Amino acid sequence: MHFNLPILLTLLRIALLPVIVIIFYLPYDWARPVSSLVFIVAGFTDWLDGYLARLWKQESRFGAFLDPVADKLMVATILILMVEFDNSPWLTIPAIVIIGREITISALREWMAEMGNRGKVAVGWTGKVKTTAQIVALAALLYLHNIGSFPTYQFGLVVLYIAVALTIWSMVGYMRAAFSTSE
Repeated sequence: MHFNLPILLTLLRIALLPVIVIIFYLPYDWARPVSSLVFIVAGFTDWLDGYLARLWKQESRFGAFLDPVADKLMVATILILMVEFDNSPWLTIPAIVIIGREITISALREWMAEMGNRGKVAVGWTGKVKTTAQIVALAALLYLHNIGSFPTYQFGLVVLYIAVALTIWSMVGYMRAAFSTSE
């Protein structure tokens, strides 16, 4: 396995998760905004690693495997933090839908790979938009505090529900693609 900058950026995204969690639990007013900032940096590496891999022609099977794993770990970690912080159905239900979808699609991709049809459930543009919406929503929820009069947390909730809609939409698309080829 060859390590290159895009793969190192993906590994950095994973390594930043414990940092985010530790900062999140610090008993200071600045902890939530700083944890959000670190999460935003991690989210930016999601875009940057793919961009650099394509630009420098350093795409690899390991990178293609690791990138969505890092995304799923990142989203699941922050969703769990948010559910613990605000233990209400308004966060718990979206968290279950998002994490459940990720488990389902991962299993579906594995099944399709066994059938030799992995490409039928490759990441599409709806998956990329979904991940972007999740990152924006979770960054706002992590931030918690209003920015001036802008209700950051409420904005995060609205975008989280948009992300849930995209999550379901992309899952239906992947399921249709998989089951149309498995017959």
